[in-house]
Amino acid sequence: MLEYSWVWKAVLIVLVGTFLLRVAGRKSISQMTLAQTVIMIGLGSLLVQPVTGNGLFETFGVGGVLVATLFVMELLQVKSDKFEKFITGKAKILIEKGQLNEKNIKKVRMTVDQLEMSLRQANVSKLTDVEWATLEPNGQIGFILKPSAQPVTTKQFESLQQDVQTIKTFLEALVLSDTSAPKRPKQEASQTENELFKEVKNKDHDYNVPKHLQ
Repeated sequence: MLEYSWVWKAVLIVLVGTFLLRVAGRKSISQMTLAQTVIMIGLGSLLVQPVTGNGLFETFGVGGVLVATLFVMELLQVKSDKFEKFITGKAKILIEKGQLNEKNIKKVRMTVDQLEMSLRQANVSKLTDVEWATLEPNGQIGFILKPSAQPVTTKQFESLQQDVQTIKTFLEALVLSDTSAPKRPKQEASQTENELFKEVKNKDHDYNVPKHLQ
């Protein structure tokens, strides 16, 4: 007689594993802290073991302890800034006031090319457009652009529309009082070079980068 106990074990593992992972958190891998990543990997490795062996409910108990430990650690991080710094770490400044922070870039073992790659993926075309950039504890790059490089907001656009309408009204009134309407000045076309993308094609930086960070 064939043994089919592995079938209900597999189904039970999927159900309990789904429950434990849902309780542990819904963050994606890129948003997880180191502690969350370790526990999630541990749960995944732990839950497949009872299929070929014994100790099904003991395994579920260990999984529950892992999730409970994660809860306690997250609670302590909320209560204690020192514990949070020890477990999760703090963000590191990579670009400060438009300048590369070589000390921190070297400390986090990142190259300028890797930093540029992350910025390109965020649609940043020039390194000089970045005012501040940080490496977050979850490994993501956070940044803020210089005021001159920031996109126009809806409020700014509406304000610009009002100004244009005011100027238009003034010019129409001026044309009515003077038969010779003022000629509109020609605008010179400006081309913006996408430095971070251009250097990929040229296989070289357009600015001086310390050799130990290349």
